[in-house]
Amino acid sequence: MSGAALGFEIVFVFFLALFLLHRYGDFKKQHRLVIIATLLAWYLCFLIVFILPLDVSTTIYNRCKLAVNSSPAESNGSYVTLAPSSKQKCFKPWSYIPDGIMPIFWRVVYWTSQFLTWILLPFMQSYARSGGFSITGKIKTALIENAIYYGTYLLIFGAFLIYVAVNPNFNLQWNQLQTIGIAAANTWGLFLLVLLLGYGLVEIPRSHWNGAKRGYLLMKTYFKAAKLMTEKADAEENLEDIMEEVRKCPTEYQERMGRNMDDYEDFDERQNSYPSEKSLAKLHKQVIYSVQRHRRTQVQWQILLEKAFYLEDVAKNESSATRQFVHTFHSQEPENKIIQYFYTPTVEWYWECLLRPWFYRVLAVVLATFSVIVVWSECTFFSTKPVLSLFAVFIQLAENTYNYIYIEMACFLTIFFLSICVYSTVFRIRVFNYYYLASHHQTDAYSLLFSGMLFCRLTPPLCLNFLGLTHMDATISHKNTQPTAYTSIMGSMRVLSFIADGFYIYYPMLVVILCIATYFSLGTRCLNLLGFQQFMGDSEMTSDLIDEGKELIRREKRKRQRQEEGENRRREWKERYGNRDDSTRSRAVHTDQKESSFSETNTNRPLSKYTRSNGRTERDRVELLQDAEPLDFNADSVNDDPLESDSGRYQPGGRYLSMSRSKIFDDV
Repeated sequence: MSGAALGFEIVFVFFLALFLLHRYGDFKKQHRLVIIATLLAWYLCFLIVFILPLDVSTTIYNRCKLAVNSSPAESNGSYVTLAPSSKQKCFKPWSYIPDGIMPIFWRVVYWTSQFLTWILLPFMQSYARSGGFSITGKIKTALIENAIYYGTYLLIFGAFLIYVAVNPNFNLQWNQLQTIGIAAANTWGLFLLVLLLGYGLVEIPRSHWNGAKRGYLLMKTYFKAAKLMTEKADAEENLEDIMEEVRKCPTEYQERMGRNMDDYEDFDERQNSYPSEKSLAKLHKQVIYSVQRHRRTQVQWQILLEKAFYLEDVAKNESSATRQFVHTFHSQEPENKIIQYFYTPTVEWYWECLLRPWFYRVLAVVLATFSVIVVWSECTFFSTKPVLSLFAVFIQLAENTYNYIYIEMACFLTIFFLSICVYSTVFRIRVFNYYYLASHHQTDAYSLLFSGMLFCRLTPPLCLNFLGLTHMDATISHKNTQPTAYTSIMGSMRVLSFIADGFYIYYPMLVVILCIATYFSLGTRCLNLLGFQQFMGDSEMTSDLIDEGKELIRREKRKRQRQEEGENRRREWKERYGNRDDSTRSRAVHTDQKESSFSETNTNRPLSKYTRSNGRTERDRVELLQDAEPLDFNADSVNDDPLESDSGRYQPGGRYLSMSRSKIFDDV
């Protein structure tokens, strides 16, 4: 199976990246170059995470061969090898990769990802957001916008270059120059990595623990509904303003072109008032942004409604005596017959109301345990005697017995958990409306490209940090042993001692401070003070938004119920009268309605007078009257609140108080 595991993971990771990109991007509407560039960036980063454990197991096997073939403490080339205590034979791992393949593989993957993140993707970002009408205009705009961007990187790289050139201990060579560039990129990536890691180590276990609290999830959904409705209204208003400006352009041109151009007194003023190409490009950019934002808020609103309706159904079904899950709307029931056969209402009730909360609690405890181990290892991985990093202890114990399956599983779980903590934070970050990864194909091109840049910059320092935690990096373990192929490509950080022995060692300890700040929600509280509403249970503003979102969900729920009732009546009508045409169906309606009065009056009026069809307008009027519901002007609130206590009814606050007392304008 030599190389088979490598080939399998290359194919698997490609489809994994393709699946995630399909979830967030839109293959049909977005430019192909944007899709290809983002897919390549995600694919290369995920590939590093999945292939690195194979590199570790192969390196341990190569170290074993060197130890067996040499005497104790014998120097073999540039590496010192120590023979094992027992003269056991080295067993080749099942995922062994032949010599010479991994260095080439890492070189291609690493430098391709660096080219994407520092050169190509920033340029494509500016190109995608440009409102130019030609390729040349978009390229020009992208070059101008990235001039400062590239200049900053050249300044940082120049500072490292000057330091090495002035230092008499270094003879500046190409390999050292390459290492300086890698060190500069990894330093920037490690700075951001610790920030994202500190947030993910706390927030991921806490989010799963809160996922077991039905009331918490429902309150947070109400809160999101209120915020999303505000954003949705703002997006609609912004789109209307932009469309009004676009609508004016053709009219003004037509009026001006129709005037008498021989009037020299007004000619100069009319000519100067023409919109320039620059202003039109700016307007085009605003149109693209407004349409994307409007479409995204509409889709997110529908998804949030489905989630809120389902959580309310779960709250109602928890006290069900039949232990069968009942949906309020038939649209939320699975349509696939195979799923319906296995995922019956009884199975759904046991999963949603009984098993799922406990599953989330157990998962949260496991994730919290991993987080504690990561924090401890980040603070102690520099200690080699004794070895305090728990990940290093696990790997060294497996290395002594050459249990390659255990080594690969331990390495994969470690780096996978670190990647989840970092990457999930990237998916959750929202910088106003400029960077926002929205699921269900609602992410714009700019955000997709920016996520690709972040992944390419975070993955190399993440992998180096993982190798440091497991003491597989010679810079950390201070052992002159054979390094991994990935470390050999990255180069020795000892060229810049103040980075290798200072920043890379002590900066990751800041993850403790970031975890404490995340646990006490200091960032959320600061955003609330700045005016950005965040979900906090002890805030008055949060309570007001929860009440507002609750009323919004109620309105949408009543509207959905009326729609389903109308569809059910139309379905029954179709089953009753079959596939008759409209005129026959209309005659049947009026015949049923007038039959009793016709028999009582006992007149000889022609039947056609009562069966004559008045067209689609009258039919629609009849359906509208049938859909109308009696109004209760004395009602205070709706009685189907899943979280309403027995002691009293929920009284909506804020601007919806008057709406709850009068149902006339409830859905206006």
